[in-house]
Amino acid sequence: MVEISEENFEELVSEALDALPEDMVGGLDNVVFMLEDRNEDGQELLGLYEGFAVTDRGEYGYGEMPDRIIIYREAHAKICATLSELREEVHVTLVHEIAHYYGIDDDRLHDLGWG
Repeated sequence: MVEISEENFEELVSEALDALPEDMVGGLDNVVFMLEDRNEDGQELLGLYEGFAVTDRGEYGYGEMPDRIIIYREAHAKICATLSELREEVHVTLVHEIAHYYGIDDDRLHDLGWG
């Protein structure tokens, strides 16, 4: 398990997000990234996408609440033994959750190695 403060985790996630390719993040519209300690449902999730994938949106425009991508600090820290592993796992989680925004489901993500 890696010990990491909320502040340091926020910085790590921000750096990981900044390092993603522009063609992945450039198309994001009305999406907020949030960090939480844990999933309140009690599920051991690393991340969660809440919203409607662009492939499922009908009419979408002004006044819509933003989609949310939530990254969970404690779940990440629990499965990683080093800071390097934590960075890699956060990267994978960001790619996974952003893919849901673009309409890629869990089965396809697993097939692509981003499960």
